[in-house]
Amino acid sequence: MLKRCAATSLLLTAFLSGCAWAPGYNLNTSRLDDKDATPTETYPVHLITPTLLRNEAAAQSAPSPLPQARFGDASKYVYRISPQDILGITIWDHPELTTQQGQSFSTGGNTTQSIAGALAQPYTTALPGQADPFGQTVSADGTIFFPFIGRFKVAGKTTEEVRDQLSAALGPYIKNPQLDVRVLAYRGQKIQVTGDVKTPGPLAVTDVPLTLVDAVTRSGGANTDADLQRVRLTRNNQFYQIDLNGVLDRGDVRNNVMLQDGDIINVPDRSDSRVFVMGEVKTPMPVQMIRGRLTIADSLTNAGGILDTDANPRQVYVIRGLQGKQQGSPDIYRLDMTQPDSLLLSAQFQLQPMDVVYVGTASAVQVNRVIQQVLPALETAFYLKELTK
Repeated sequence: MLKRCAATSLLLTAFLSGCAWAPGYNLNTSRLDDKDATPTETYPVHLITPTLLRNEAAAQSAPSPLPQARFGDASKYVYRISPQDILGITIWDHPELTTQQGQSFSTGGNTTQSIAGALAQPYTTALPGQADPFGQTVSADGTIFFPFIGRFKVAGKTTEEVRDQLSAALGPYIKNPQLDVRVLAYRGQKIQVTGDVKTPGPLAVTDVPLTLVDAVTRSGGANTDADLQRVRLTRNNQFYQIDLNGVLDRGDVRNNVMLQDGDIINVPDRSDSRVFVMGEVKTPMPVQMIRGRLTIADSLTNAGGILDTDANPRQVYVIRGLQGKQQGSPDIYRLDMTQPDSLLLSAQFQLQPMDVVYVGTASAVQVNRVIQQVLPALETAFYLKELTK
């Protein structure tokens, strides 16, 4: 009898030690110094109810902060001349002092462009020339040179202010001078459009107010995978996230902010606009949001629905991370799918990017899975015992 027990023990020991050299992936943890204890922090769980749904909807509909604009509305917009702009100055009956309107002006290279063409393209990229024989290029210090007057400052002024200044300065030399001042090429102020648009690059700020929709449109429009719900605007080292799709779909013109010199627009792709569905569902998978919106019902339907035999319908969790939070813990919500109003709640609870939807496992299923893992070992031990009799 003792010999049989010894033999059985020897076989079991050999069987268990064989896991180290059994085929398949096996990580040897003997060289890992893992002393971090399992976290014991607990997190409150919020049951999804009609009241919570109303509170969440109100919080998500609250307007997000927008950058402060220099002008209250487009009717008050005024363009001010900047260094590197090219000015055209016309003095009636004095062609020797006038930009030759009928001629072409140089762009600093071998190509030329007519003044009419320049005026018809206010949003084109800056002309490369630093000096122009038929236009007045504003120097880096904000001045231009003009006969009889010398150098005088024009940067920071409107064309009307420069016209009045020139008229007053030319008064002693020209009787009743009649002048017209215009910007032939806008090169001093620009914004940058980057990201998922067809033609990223700089856009000139001109005498026509440039809005966020204008900038995306003049950059060729957004690509198919662009996420217009999370357009990013950087202004004066401050970051803003703007729902541009709200302007296009819902007419929320508040988000169509007016842009200004130095703004950086980034249109991201939809790689971050997704939700992860895990647990007892037929196909665990990431689900892309549709125009920035996705409900619990949408996510579960995309994943094939919950498993009828394994899922615990009382444990449908939404785990919301720490994105945008300076501190705190994850927000966890639970939906009880056995309640009469749960289906309506699942179709109305709006998820956020990078949320995790997890469907829990039924208790009986957990017990069965443990038995399934242990049963082969018990059967092996039984047969080994029988063999040693």
